[in-house]
Amino acid sequence: MDNYHINIFYSENDEGYIADIPDLKFCSAFGKTPNQALAELLIAKKIWLEAAIETNREIPKAVYRPLTYQVAQ
Repeated sequence: MDNYHINIFYSENDEGYIADIPDLKFCSAFGKTPNQALAELLIAKKIWLEAAIETNREIPKAVYRPLTYQVAQ
């Protein structure tokens, strides 16, 4: 459960950083800095997983991997 990919990106509309875990639907957090967004996301992830366990929801496997690009040489 600890190998989930985390995205962190700047949102001009929100004037801060958004962090999310694509494999955990709706698991995201906000922060004024990337580190703050990550810290908030780790709290959200813990709560998300606890709620899933308490309600007997399936916990998804970590499958999301971002696209990678290779530069031709």
